Amino acid sequence: MTTTSPFFISFSKSLEDVIIPTQLTLMQSDEKPHPLCVLAAEELQNYLQNQNEWQHNFGLADDKGTVIGKMFGVLVVQNAAKEIGYLAAFSGKLAGSNSHTKFVPPIFDLLTENSFLNKGMEELTVMNQEIKKLKDLDVVANKELINQLKAKRKQHSIALQNEIFNHYHFLNGAGEAKSLIDIFATAGYKNPPAGAGECAGPKLLQYAFQHQLKPLALTEFWWGLSPKSATWKHKQFYPCCKEKCEPILAHMLKG
Repeated sequence: MTTTSPFFISFSKSLEDVIIPTQLTLMQSDEKPHPLCVLAAEELQNYLQNQNEWQHNFGLADDKGTVIGKMFGVLVVQNAAKEIGYLAAFSGKLAGSNSHTKFVPPIFDLLTENSFLNKGMEELTVMNQEIKKLKDLDVVANKELINQLKAKRKQHSIALQNEIFNHYHFLNGAGEAKSLIDIFATAGYKNPPAGAGECAGPKLLQYAFQHQLKPLALTEFWWGLSPKSATWKHKQFYPCCKEKCEPILAHMLKG
């Protein structure tokens, strides 16, 4: 039997010997992921190893350029027909895009053509060019004008970041939507951290709630080499991050 969701992936292996959880199981820092998540991750890793739909430098081959390892997530779900399958997601962008056939869409796509973000970044670029031009002409003589432009640039940057945050709204199992700014304000944050809402876990839960898929088990794993400052290990499982995801999940898993 097929499902109406294009991102619902059926397991290729039999699940006869696997216990199906009755409520959502989240991987904790001192635990192993649910066996269903391990199966889903193995299937997704096999796809990552062999796909040729897009190119991304994970640092696992001899590709040139910046190495960008990536966190992926799998959410085991049950659909309306009582079938067990899983959803897949990646954190941030993959191969320069937010949209790929096997992965659920982002909460909000910042990369759409002619978006407010593109226009806002163009305006920031113009301000940077104006500041550089004034500095090249005479820093001392143009000091006051340069400071005015810097202040204007800072305000523009803050306003642009807030507009980004205002486009992110998260559902929970009860169908209640809450904005990113409200979520982090409730958690005691002055502002959400940059990149909040772009992690794999919230993307997966959002899609499940939007399409009446019952979440059963969630975990994430790292694929590729790690940035020098990080400690992520290739193929290793991790719980959802605390800084960006914990306040969001507190809302999304409410009740």
